Amino acid sequence: MSFSFVRRAALTSAICSSMALAACVTPPRSAPPAPPVLAPAPAPVIQVRPVEAEPIAPATQPALAFTPRGTPPVDAMLAYADKLRPLGTPELATEIARLGDPGDAPVVQMQLALVLAQTRVPADLARSLGLLQRVIANPTADAQPLQPLARVLAARYLEQRKVEDERDRQAQQARDAQRRIDQLNDRIEALRAIERSFARPASAPAPHTNGGKPATTPAP
Repeated sequence: MSFSFVRRAALTSAICSSMALAACVTPPRSAPPAPPVLAPAPAPVIQVRPVEAEPIAPATQPALAFTPRGTPPVDAMLAYADKLRPLGTPELATEIARLGDPGDAPVVQMQLALVLAQTRVPADLARSLGLLQRVIANPTADAQPLQPLARVLAARYLEQRKVEDERDRQAQQARDAQRRIDQLNDRIEALRAIERSFARPASAPAPHTNGGKPATTPAP
């Protein structure tokens, strides 16, 4: 056996041993995969409803400023009338200007009618009656709850107007009678002055003098 053969056999044996040893070695475990990074869930969107401000009623809309919301229309109107009762002329004029033209709103029509009836002006009372008649003739749902009260007020204001007209008529008659009395008194006073002038006695004629001597009566 030659040296090269032995060397080749030893090399082959070493290779086989290396391969067998490599087959017996357990391969290293691979590192577990990293858990996937989850994106954070989006925060729930909370819808916030804006708080609606309580609408401010314009002058041409119902404006029961003295009563809480939800009050029955008749109760609210009576409370409004009670608030108007102690007001003076300047405050009533301010309220009339605030209400303005009521248009076709029955609540504002009745409010304005109540204010006008407080001014004690005949023209305002006539206008108040006209507004109440419009509420009574209004067929809408807003006007129907107010119509019984409107009829009562219209009857009361109509009677008040008759009384005031009668009072004005009597006052005018009294003024006319006083004027006639004054004219008669003036005429009577003029007649009395004439009578006094006629009742004065006639003054005697002054005696004639002749050089300071009394006049002699001629002998018969």
